[in-house]
Amino acid sequence: MGATISGLSSGLDTASIVNQLMQVEAQPQTQLKAKVTDQQRLLTALQGLNAKFASLTTAAEGLAKPGGLATLTATSSSTSITASATGSAAPTTLSVTVTSVARSHQLGFTEAHALTDRVTVPATQVTLDRFDGSPVVLETGDGTLQGLVNAINLTANDTGLRATTIKVADGSYKLMVTSVATGAASDFALTQTDGSPLLGGASVVAGSDAKIDLGSGIVATSSSNTFTDLLPGVAVTLKPDAAVGTTATISVARDADAVAKSVKSMVDSVNDILKTIDSGSAYNASTKTAGVLMGESTVRDLRDRLLDAVYPAGGAASLASVGIQVSRDGTLSFDATAFSQAYAADPAKVATAIDSTGGGFAERVRAMAKSASNTTDGVLTQAISGQNSELKRLNDSIADWDDRLALRRTSLERQFTALETALNQMQSQSNWLSGQLSKL
Repeated sequence: MGATISGLSSGLDTASIVNQLMQVEAQPQTQLKAKVTDQQRLLTALQGLNAKFASLTTAAEGLAKPGGLATLTATSSSTSITASATGSAAPTTLSVTVTSVARSHQLGFTEAHALTDRVTVPATQVTLDRFDGSPVVLETGDGTLQGLVNAINLTANDTGLRATTIKVADGSYKLMVTSVATGAASDFALTQTDGSPLLGGASVVAGSDAKIDLGSGIVATSSSNTFTDLLPGVAVTLKPDAAVGTTATISVARDADAVAKSVKSMVDSVNDILKTIDSGSAYNASTKTAGVLMGESTVRDLRDRLLDAVYPAGGAASLASVGIQVSRDGTLSFDATAFSQAYAADPAKVATAIDSTGGGFAERVRAMAKSASNTTDGVLTQAISGQNSELKRLNDSIADWDDRLALRRTSLERQFTALETALNQMQSQSNWLSGQLSKL
């Protein structure tokens, strides 16, 4: 930008005049910036609404799948024995008695040494035998007790063992090695490479399987303290304090409260979306401002489709029977007590009204919510993409106006500078003429 002369000869504040003229020139850009602000608010609102529809899709999917309402809870009469159930379980009761707990195989070696003593002979390797027909030779590096511990614990060696040294006297340590896994099959041996005993041989605490007696001559065995799928969909776990002889009654029953809570969560998500749309589409008479979503036909259509998914033709009665109804304000109400009573009386009928088996409430809502928020062709996804394109176009136009206005300012400043320069020259000539006349 060239130098400017503000009012040097004219006495005018030409800098202020230029600024005022530029404000007039910038009106189109100012309008564009205001439009960008409005479009950004709309984009943010659409993104928030899209997130709510995506969340509703996730909430509905669990209930919509066949068996989605088959929520079962497993309980145990003993604090030392726990149980869990999945959707594939069936209501049942069984009694279990602990006859054995799972333990790791452990070796405690006889000889004590300093950590720096050489303990492997004749080389620096030892042999690890898991009794699976494939013994492994471990390189200890320097053949010392510490080197042996490091080799056993080295992740890259994948021994499945954990070694530690026990201090039995000052500067004197014994080696203890324990299998990471539990069970009778976790046994192993550590020897010198020539087959001779390592560190004078070892005392053995044999690994053992966990066993529980279910009565009627049935005994279940597990290499760990967890019995996965003891019954279809039912797992039983023995806690560390479970003692041999501990008994427990395991009960697997339908959890009506948990199902009601899941359905209520989905109803709440539907209401949240309805209220968000209503609030964003409302006109505030006191502030004379319209909601950010007012006039968005796409959003109005989504609201109508969501309610249609809740209550399609002929579907109202079946939902009323499970405690779901439309309130006066156009949102949904959920009666958890009525739902639990209906579920306890006829779980299959309630499931038909909710899940995809009968094209129920959750399935209809899931399909509608997914069509709105699908990441590739969802209605809101496409609307958001359109908004982003429009914002880019507007911001590009604003950037173009920046260049245009910069040129216009430069032009105005040059014009006023030329004016001041010309006035200054005329004033100088006038002063010279006045001086000459005064001499005559």
